[in-house]
Amino acid sequence: MKNYLEYKQYIGTVEFSADDKVFFGKIQGINDLILFEGESVSELENNFQESVDDYLQTCKEIKKEPNKTFKGNFNVRVNKKTHKKLFMLAAKKGLNLNQLINKALDFTVDNEETVLK
Repeated sequence: MKNYLEYKQYIGTVEFSADDKVFFGKIQGINDLILFEGESVSELENNFQESVDDYLQTCKEIKKEPNKTFKGNFNVRVNKKTHKKLFMLAAKKGLNLNQLINKALDFTVDNEETVLK
């Protein structure tokens, strides 16, 4: 089961408001806040796709990059015990901690269906 939408390589989150009796979501990985909603799954999907298309068209017209820029670094907090184990494992393999984490992240992305059940 997946709780997100995909269209043109964009992902939209999916949530439900019981108070408003509506599905809603947000386009991920872009430079702006674009929300969409619908009272049914079909309406939600259609509104998501229209939101992506409208956003891309607007960005094209104003010559703006739509996609969020990623610098390639982010902080990850782990407990001290895990940190030490990772450091020692990297040392055993002749890697630094960044290299080890990059390998683990690449493996996770390449095997997301089995790793992230």
